[in-house]
Amino acid sequence: MPDLFYIIISSFGIRDLIDIAIVAFVIYKILGFIRETRAEQLVKGLLILLAAAFLSDILNLYTLSWILIGAMQFGVIALVVVFQPELRRGLEYVGRSKFIKPQFAHIDKDKAKAATAAIIKAIDFFSTTKTGALLILEREIALNDIAESGVTIDSDISTELLKNIFYEGAPLHDGAAIIRNARLYAAGCMLPLTESKSLSMDLGTRHRAGIGITEYSDAVALIVSEESGIISTAKDGTLTRFLDVKTVEKTLLNLFLAEKEETTNLFGVLNLFKRKKDAEE
Repeated sequence: MPDLFYIIISSFGIRDLIDIAIVAFVIYKILGFIRETRAEQLVKGLLILLAAAFLSDILNLYTLSWILIGAMQFGVIALVVVFQPELRRGLEYVGRSKFIKPQFAHIDKDKAKAATAAIIKAIDFFSTTKTGALLILEREIALNDIAESGVTIDSDISTELLKNIFYEGAPLHDGAAIIRNARLYAAGCMLPLTESKSLSMDLGTRHRAGIGITEYSDAVALIVSEESGIISTAKDGTLTRFLDVKTVEKTLLNLFLAEKEETTNLFGVLNLFKRKKDAEE
């Protein structure tokens, strides 16, 4: 036994350590992703079925074992169907990369501040007057299919324009407005509703749509309740309520400017590396 342990230790190299670390990291991320979605309950059910199949085989319960094993042979197809929303979100998460094309990388700082000020002023007005509003801030995942369900505007953001869009009785007030690159890209857009069963019953279609689009993409939703004037944000399928305008302003500035700063730093590092390499040559 000590000899076997010594052989294992002596043959363990840096590549084995890297291999184990990568596998452990992937498993950790998968478990974390499962815990954040409805897939957690489905995985628990799957583990129960696996345990039942194992016990039925040990106890020689032939009929039950045959049924369970036969069901698991078609389980892969069933899992793809059942987990389709979660699989899509997982693949979209893996496919996101700030190294390719950050959505806000080319936004001018002054333009971002002007757009933020206009949005904040409108949000404050909506909250005070209890005007329902739903603004979607597009990030890395393009929402072209969602925008096509509404009316393309592609205009600079102004408080008065947002007031006109969400004015009760206006043709576009029931839909969502999509903001792309600090511009109002489309309005009156229809969004997918969340399928979550844990939401409070006092949340209406506007909130469910705001949460739904953040489950569908990496967008951030700004929501103002028509009944109470409460300001909320939704991100990654999670709703945060009872916000003040200062918090919303900070959120907007982080969205518009943080990725730009990160990208600038990235290219600065790459340029520094290139200059150092050229100097060595």
